[in-house]
Amino acid sequence: MNNLRRYGTLQRMDGEGNERKFILSFSSEQPVTRWFGAEILDHSPGAVDLTRLNDIGCLLFNHNRDRVVGKINRAWVEEYRGYAEVEFDTDAESEVIYQKVRSETLKGVSVGYRIDSLEEVLAGKTSADGRFTGPCEIARKWCPLEISIVSVPADETVGVGREAEQPGEIPLAVFESQLQINLNNSRR
Repeated sequence: MNNLRRYGTLQRMDGEGNERKFILSFSSEQPVTRWFGAEILDHSPGAVDLTRLNDIGCLLFNHNRDRVVGKINRAWVEEYRGYAEVEFDTDAESEVIYQKVRSETLKGVSVGYRIDSLEEVLAGKTSADGRFTGPCEIARKWCPLEISIVSVPADETVGVGREAEQPGEIPLAVFESQLQINLNNSRR
């Protein structure tokens, strides 16, 4: 499965019974340089499909699908950012990661996601909704696949840093969709 990653931060929830729960921000609209140029994850209504996170979402360690350390209780978008309430499991491996997060040794958060629709905005041009100026690529429809606690985020601020991705990690269908968007825009 092709997916990309973004980074964010987390904070512990207060109150009895919430010891293993954290609220975190896992995405924003901050432009980030990828191999193909600046990428923006749109957070406007309808852009982010949170169904997967809310139905079967897992909290991973370092994007490793074999290292599930907790669950996602709920995910939502607010003020153009993606947020989630996560809860750590109590098994031995999860406990190690939980204790490192609790002691603030591990502070990084990252999201793995799939882009379903991309808008290319050329240099000096404005996006279809008038919110962004090119050059940039805007993920107009995207789906978070998982949230991870990470040991080495590119940047600790929400949406600013991402791991450098290699060409070919974005599905061909995304580029085909972009070509159609560009064709439609050129006919206006």
